[in-house]
Amino acid sequence: MRGRKRCRMHGGAKGSGAPVGNRNAFKTGMHTAAHRQMISHYRALMDEAKSLTA
Repeated sequence: MRGRKRCRMHGGAKGSGAPVGNRNAFKTGMHTAAHRQMISHYRALMDEAKSLTA
């Protein structure tokens, strides 16, 4: 780095990183918006079932 504020390889400067919409790291879909929405829906159903059985 030598006097610079950011590392040229790992500093996170503007323009670094993957482009928007990059699918190179997409493997399972576990972190997509649709999957997160499905999980929250199932959690709500489970909470409702717990309250009905209590």
